[in-house]
Amino acid sequence: MMHTKILSGAIVALLATTGFTGVAFAQSTDLHFVECGDTPSPVHVETIKKWEAANPGYTVSVEVVGWGQCQDKVTQLAVAGTPVSLAYIGSRALKQLASNDLIIPMPMTDEEKASYYNYVADTVTFDGTQWGRPVAFSTKALYWNKDLFAAAGLDPEKPPTTWAEEIADAKAIEDKTDADGFGVVAKTFDNTMHQFLHWVYTNNGQVIDADGNIVLDSKENLEALTALRDITAYAEEGPTAYEQNEVRAIFLDGKLGMIHAASGTRGLLADAPFKWGVTLLPLGPSAKGPGTLLITDSMAVFKNTGHEDKAADLANFLTNPENQSAYEAEQGLTPLRPGPAVDALVAADANWAPFLDSIEYGGPEPLLTDYVGLQNSMIEMVQSVVTGAAEPQAALTKAAGELEAFK
Repeated sequence: MMHTKILSGAIVALLATTGFTGVAFAQSTDLHFVECGDTPSPVHVETIKKWEAANPGYTVSVEVVGWGQCQDKVTQLAVAGTPVSLAYIGSRALKQLASNDLIIPMPMTDEEKASYYNYVADTVTFDGTQWGRPVAFSTKALYWNKDLFAAAGLDPEKPPTTWAEEIADAKAIEDKTDADGFGVVAKTFDNTMHQFLHWVYTNNGQVIDADGNIVLDSKENLEALTALRDITAYAEEGPTAYEQNEVRAIFLDGKLGMIHAASGTRGLLADAPFKWGVTLLPLGPSAKGPGTLLITDSMAVFKNTGHEDKAADLANFLTNPENQSAYEAEQGLTPLRPGPAVDALVAADANWAPFLDSIEYGGPEPLLTDYVGLQNSMIEMVQSVVTGAAEPQAALTKAAGELEAFK
């Protein structure tokens, strides 16, 4: 989940230059739903059966497409004038799709927006309206290997709470054990940008402000990029060869002291051959409270199918509180909405707390018209710094200038 391949330049150019608005098709009673992943969600399968029962005459054809091709496919079909009805996509793509008139707006009432955790609605909002229904939510926390902490002479029950402590702990593990101290993600992949945003949002930083101004080149973000550079000295060798799942695999093998990762890593550690813990992401010097990057995936309804209203109704049904809660439990996702069920979740497993307590000061994934351009610039910035090819200030200023073209 939460893993979207960067779109090819050809598709971006097509979206930006064709001005294609699609051709209206005759009313169809079959809704084509593309779900990204390897297999259909059993919860979604059952939920769709209930929706079909309540909407006689309408059927839903579910097509499962791997994450590496999913978003490309639905975008290509929309541009070609043969759109799917509904797709499960990364929310980062919504602004680009909406700006090219490929999806319909899906406005929320104030009550609906207030039902979500802080900033969740912001991940699907621009120009004052919403363009999708959140269906998956990811927040991040720090995982640490208690055995490596002990071997390095650190207190295994005292994880770092600040960047300075995190860097010092990583150095101790690097110097005193056979493992590396911290997992740095810097491969040419979207989660390199996401991992950098963990540092941004644990230091009160932003990429784009509420007025649409690019504010990447800031004191807070310079501190973040500098800290990432500094901890790279104690990371796995050659971080530009690793994306987040590959770094996580090294941690699961007991060869990394610390990583930043989502809630799904908890399940993978159930049979780990070492003691581990999970806590809030350490904070930078400008932080105002515990933070995290807030990423959502969404249900987007495409235009020109002749049954947009039914597709929107299905999207709302799949993501209503009852059905969404069942899906989150199935997938091990951070809940989108607070409530008694979440309280019970934390009471049963305290390791959930860091993924929820950091939301208040977290920040959403930036919504820019050219999200691929955003990702490419941010990835290049990170890679140039962790490889020593550029100083943090120069890399930050260069990326900030590039982002002006992607707003």
